[in-house]
Amino acid sequence: MEKWLNQSRDQKITLEMIYLTNEGTATQRIIRVMKVKESHIIAYCFLKKEVRTFKKENILSIYPSYLQKKRKQA
Repeated sequence: MEKWLNQSRDQKITLEMIYLTNEGTATQRIIRVMKVKESHIIAYCFLKKEVRTFKKENILSIYPSYLQKKRKQA
């Protein structure tokens, strides 16, 4: 996971993330990471259209969004 977070921050790529909200609901997000901290990340969320803080422990799945596009084309 750290690899994808750092790559998003350094290369400005978008990531697709499955995230568990504080209410216990799983949501799918497209994000671009701005900062990586020990317990959380700060990223622009395209769903909410604003900069958000996400707890790393609540990230269920994360991968570059371009991988999802390749799967859909196959």
